[in-house]
Amino acid sequence: MSVDLPTLLVGSYTATGGGNATGISLVDGGVARAGAGAVARTVAVLDDPSFLAVSGDRVYAVSETNDGGVSAFRMQNGALEHLWDASAGGDAPCHLRVDPSGALIVTNYVSGTVTAISLAAAESFSASVLASDGVVLPADGVHGRTDRLAVPASAIAVATLPAATGPVQDRQDAPHAHQSVATPDGTVLVADLGGDALHEFRVTVSADGVPTLEALRVHHVAPGVGPRHLAWYDGDLFIAGELDGAVHRLRRDESGSLVTIASTPTFEGAVGESLLSHIEVDDAGLVTVAVRGRDLIVVLDAADDGLALVGSASCGGAWPRHFARVPGYVLVANERSDAIAVLPIGADGVPGEAVEQIAVGTPTCIVLL
Repeated sequence: MSVDLPTLLVGSYTATGGGNATGISLVDGGVARAGAGAVARTVAVLDDPSFLAVSGDRVYAVSETNDGGVSAFRMQNGALEHLWDASAGGDAPCHLRVDPSGALIVTNYVSGTVTAISLAAAESFSASVLASDGVVLPADGVHGRTDRLAVPASAIAVATLPAATGPVQDRQDAPHAHQSVATPDGTVLVADLGGDALHEFRVTVSADGVPTLEALRVHHVAPGVGPRHLAWYDGDLFIAGELDGAVHRLRRDESGSLVTIASTPTFEGAVGESLLSHIEVDDAGLVTVAVRGRDLIVVLDAADDGLALVGSASCGGAWPRHFARVPGYVLVANERSDAIAVLPIGADGVPGEAVEQIAVGTPTCIVLL
């Protein structure tokens, strides 16, 4: 059997975070035949690039370390050209996203902070520095740990989530910002796994490239949910509860608050070490979520304002950290299998057995190019 794959960029953990990768990997697109194995190659040497974002020919990566960082690249002819670096504004950045405001939004898990980086200011800085005579870039074109071009602090704004705790003591000792999403209302929501809350911000970037994060309101969810990743569908918000093993559907009420209208467990039995990770909703209202520990891909149906379990299947490996969908398949980054499993999607939306394994060290994020 052959699978027509797009070009993929893969984020991973490196030795710094106990992983087996050396940085950002690229898997060239084309037809991969079962058993032949698609090949991944390192295109940027970076400590713990656990999450990536792409916008046009720009690629952005976190470095999920203490005193974390962000790096920007230009994708060109299968290579990444390093452009600039910035402070993440906190410790262990685990997600980043290009916001319609023109800012790069970064969430920092350990420190519980949210950062907005003005992309216009960062690009202007990078262009001016690279045009000077004093910058020496790597001869092989591969970004490393020594060629740093740090954007000025004026291009960066940081907000600290308010102090909060939850009932899961070892995971909810403080706010832990895990992901941000844009809302249909033009604001930004940040999932706080530690505080069982969603923090809503307005993000703006001034004409001279100065970003601002304005806190608007806090939306609370049930204690112990541990909101990790979020997805919108038909005006409703869907939450992967990392700590309670359930998917939650929220809707704004007349006051503007997001309130839960449905919750469905993704598996039977005690939660234990079963931790939800990534979630997506397709145009037909099928919700796909990954469950680490039980190593499942679970599908639910959001039709008729509900949230019904359709079925589940093996993730094709161990510890499904992230996934991406392509026509007919779901690609699962199985962090503890050192591989991306290619799973065919059945007529009901539930994946079948893996038809291909793409070897990548400790994969944590997949981005389609």
